[in-house]
Amino acid sequence: MIELTTSAIDPDERRRTLFDPGAGAYSSFEGWIRNENEGKRVLRLEYEAYVPVAISEGEKILAEAGDRFPHLHAHCVHRTGLLEIGDCAVWVGVSSPHRDEAFRACRFVIDQIKVRLPIWKKEHYADGHSGWVNCERCARSA
Repeated sequence: MIELTTSAIDPDERRRTLFDPGAGAYSSFEGWIRNENEGKRVLRLEYEAYVPVAISEGEKILAEAGDRFPHLHAHCVHRTGLLEIGDCAVWVGVSSPHRDEAFRACRFVIDQIKVRLPIWKKEHYADGHSGWVNCERCARSA
């Protein structure tokens, strides 16, 4: 299951949804908002997403993870809207009979989410400026 939300992500609550008596392992990833990027002091972040495509592509990623790394359950939640320093921006959780599949599926999901989902991140800096992360560089190199 993939989910986009404007609400805070509670990793403990999410972890409980993956419990299965057949699971011997659980692996997760949490991405937090940090206060610095590339030498600039960051005050907050803003995420925007093209929801229909993000959901459909996210479901494909989770299905691919299941094909590559057999597991019992996988879930990903990504925030949108304005986030503050320390907030959890993205959470991925996987339960599996074995640790290797849980680790590998979790890593695959977060790596693919970052590459394939139409989710954009804007940083707001202490100097009063803001910028969409990686978008300016992409435009310059084109």
